Amino acid sequence: MNLTLKVWRQKNATSRGHLTTYRVKEISPDMSFLEMLDVLNERLILDGDDPIAFDHDCREGICGMCGLVINGVPHGEQRATTTCQLHMRHFKDGDTIVIEPWRAAPFPVVKDLVVDRSAFDRIIEAGGYVSVPTGSAPDAHAVPVPKASADTAFDAATCIGCGACVAACPNGSASLFTAAKITHLGLLPQGQPERARRARAMVETADELGFGGCTNIGECTAVCPKGIPLATIARMNADYLGLAATGD
Repeated sequence: MNLTLKVWRQKNATSRGHLTTYRVKEISPDMSFLEMLDVLNERLILDGDDPIAFDHDCREGICGMCGLVINGVPHGEQRATTTCQLHMRHFKDGDTIVIEPWRAAPFPVVKDLVVDRSAFDRIIEAGGYVSVPTGSAPDAHAVPVPKASADTAFDAATCIGCGACVAACPNGSASLFTAAKITHLGLLPQGQPERARRARAMVETADELGFGGCTNIGECTAVCPKGIPLATIARMNADYLGLAATGD
């Protein structure tokens, strides 16, 4: 495959960025999107140019490090797929691909396609934990959990914190991420003592960090690689108001 890439290049957070055009040749359809960028970077290095900076780690759709806006869609148009799991067979020979970083004020660009997502860490620090002393690992099924609650909590816990929801939201809202972290703790017995306080602290921290509010547009769920449903936001709002929504 021969492709034309328009890649966002930005030296640092204070520099003006711009799209730079590159052409890559003989790309295998079996390559992942990041492997294709590796090929381009190898060529840039051999030519004495600065390679393109982008985030990556496990390349297995687990860590949440990778994140690119590909042709205007966070992680690309393939549903339920992280950037690292997107393969070049989903593109056609001769395609032009525009590659940009996440766009949100709380995610400032560090360099090129790398953004600072530490704002998510601040949200977690505000309440994304339980304070119940656990000691050694409890016996399996020692604490009964209704299956509906357990299933919903597990679904929410699959959130990898990549930030695609923020990048896709017209408001730059972190509601889906925050709701997922609140939901997976709030539906389990260990998370009950701090349930309402956790929701208030995390939601208010997100607001303080500059994330926008949710207006139920749904773009966040459309691009979430783990398919976190919009219902988690409703559950977060209920916890914030102290209504103790259940997983039923």
